[in-house]
Amino acid sequence: MGFSPQSSRHPSPIRATDERCDLDVQILDTIIPVETTAASDMLDVIINIVDEREFFEIMPKYAKNIITGFGRINGRPVGIVGNQPKVAAGVLDINASTKAARFVRFCDAFNIPIITLVDLPGFLPGVQQEHSGIIRHGAKLLYAYAEATVPKLTVITRKGYGGAYDVMASKHLRGDVNNAWPTAEIAVMGAKGAVSILYRGKTDVGRYEAEYIEKFGNSFPAAQRGFIDDIIEPRTTR
Repeated sequence: MGFSPQSSRHPSPIRATDERCDLDVQILDTIIPVETTAASDMLDVIINIVDEREFFEIMPKYAKNIITGFGRINGRPVGIVGNQPKVAAGVLDINASTKAARFVRFCDAFNIPIITLVDLPGFLPGVQQEHSGIIRHGAKLLYAYAEATVPKLTVITRKGYGGAYDVMASKHLRGDVNNAWPTAEIAVMGAKGAVSILYRGKTDVGRYEAEYIEKFGNSFPAAQRGFIDDIIEPRTTR
């Protein structure tokens, strides 16, 4: 109750804090592992950008591959949505899409700004997901972000692949500020999967994979096209 207003007509409760807006958090520079296959913990990112390291997670036991909850920035409540790479590599499935969509709609209804932290390889593939309507449920999250009129700030920490990147409060869904860390990879898919399709039957796969990583394994192509507002150092995220 301390994070949300009494009704949609009331302003959000603001709490005095000693945290500085220009806080320089060195630990954020080392959260993303050097190995591309190693998983990081998005909760470590969240607690290092919110006031007093206080984060109230909503539905922590359900759809653990996505994190939803409330924090404060300079005393003002914000809703936070973040992929959790430690669980199923942070992919979006039916349960995660529904959980995040409900939370985004709640924040929009009560005029709470939304911060989205992106690190996911895509939607979860599989016959069961397809038969259960992953596209239909994934569209709920896309629609929730598209219709939300509250301030939407997005930070891509690492992977942002394919349609799942688009769904997570991208510029294409009217994101207000979209930043990326230098470790961000924004592409249709990962290098290994893309090369196996583009250069099927070729022998020198390693060379093509290196070329793909050099060209798309960073956030500069997206920034050049205006999909990213700025590439920031992790320590300056807050």
